[in-house]
Amino acid sequence: MPGTRKLGRASDHRMAMLRGLTTYLLEHGRIETTVTRAKEVRSLAEKMITIAKQPTLANKRRVLAFVTKEDVVKKLFDEIAPEYASRPGGYTRIIRTGPRRGDAAEMCIIELVKEEKKAAKKSGRGTARTGRGNRAARVKKSAEAEAAPVAEAPVEEALAAEEATAE
Repeated sequence: MPGTRKLGRASDHRMAMLRGLTTYLLEHGRIETTVTRAKEVRSLAEKMITIAKQPTLANKRRVLAFVTKEDVVKKLFDEIAPEYASRPGGYTRIIRTGPRRGDAAEMCIIELVKEEKKAAKKSGRGTARTGRGNRAARVKKSAEAEAAPVAEAPVEEALAAEEATAE
């Protein structure tokens, strides 16, 4: 079945496990689990955050029907969802940590992404490594640099100050 990962469990057991993992992720901000479980939890956690971005009574009841702790629902609506108000998705990050020692299952850390203030976005699709970028943007920047007036007044003032101190 392509839409769902069964995770070797019956559907009720699987949903109980995923509800618990989602609740724990929202409560603590990060958890360590297997990659396949994390991918399922990511989908559910992001849906809960998206629902919580609109704090209506109906949405609180929808989230409370899935999340197993009331204090986590309160934290979700009061702290977590407002933090992502301007973000259209991508609230979680999966970081692979390597195989588990006992059974070599691929492990990872899934965590909530912290919203940081980003600088102005760089134009172009190139990378810093190759030096390639948007040619039109580079030409525009060089033309602006050539057309910019050269500030010579501070240099003249500095030279005059040096001459005055020399005399």
